[in-house]
Amino acid sequence: MLPVASVTAAQARGLQALFTDIDGTLTDPDGRIAADVFRVLEAAREDGMAVVPITGRPAGWADMIARTWPVDGVVGENGGLYFRRDVDASGQEIMLRVWAQDEATRRANRVRMNALGDAVLAAHPGAALASDQAYRVFDVAIDFCEDVPPLPEADIDAIVAQLAAAGCHVKVSNIHVNAWLGDFDKASMCRRYCADRWGWDLDGPDRERAVFFGDSPNDAPLFALFPFGVGVANVRRMEQRMDALPRFVTRGEGGAGFVEAVEHLLDLRGWA
Repeated sequence: MLPVASVTAAQARGLQALFTDIDGTLTDPDGRIAADVFRVLEAAREDGMAVVPITGRPAGWADMIARTWPVDGVVGENGGLYFRRDVDASGQEIMLRVWAQDEATRRANRVRMNALGDAVLAAHPGAALASDQAYRVFDVAIDFCEDVPPLPEADIDAIVAQLAAAGCHVKVSNIHVNAWLGDFDKASMCRRYCADRWGWDLDGPDRERAVFFGDSPNDAPLFALFPFGVGVANVRRMEQRMDALPRFVTRGEGGAGFVEAVEHLLDLRGWA
């Protein structure tokens, strides 16, 4: 991973979209987002980059983010959905909601995932369902350090193994183990978002149009997809769990690292 300061002006000026994880990437150590983060998100948008968070957070959060943040749209639940403000044929503003699975599949899988969540908690009393579980459509999120005392790495590995053995797609973030039924992830829904929104093919040169920021294993599919990936410094703590790493890394952790990198990109692009 190269220092983000080594990004060139040519790389920065070619960017048309900025994709970013939220937890651990935009947040500070206590889980909050500083004003400077929103300032640079707004600045990136004003400089012509479409800003799209790509997060493991639930559908309920995605609706709020798409409505209120300075973003083009949002991918939520590790690729289960994207929401974007749009207008219908009459010019009325609507919330466009795109799902990775049809309604019948989502409902059937929800029943199975609820039962699997209960089984995990029975086997691992120190874990808990994420506090935002009620707002999730696709996945079960097992909290291992957000609102519970941090679990040992061995327990996290055991939870991953239990869910994988049940047939789930499993990813680890900096706070949760996320599991779902179905073959989608952050990269697959990012591909769909870009194709629907701009007609981009991310399996070709269009992938050079975007930068992705992240920090943890559930971001690895996007680090593998985008040549221009930036990890905030705390990505190093998750390095052993990741099968793809970002090309660049910041000095600062979390939101401070994100601000550091985006300000550098904007300087290279001549933004004022």
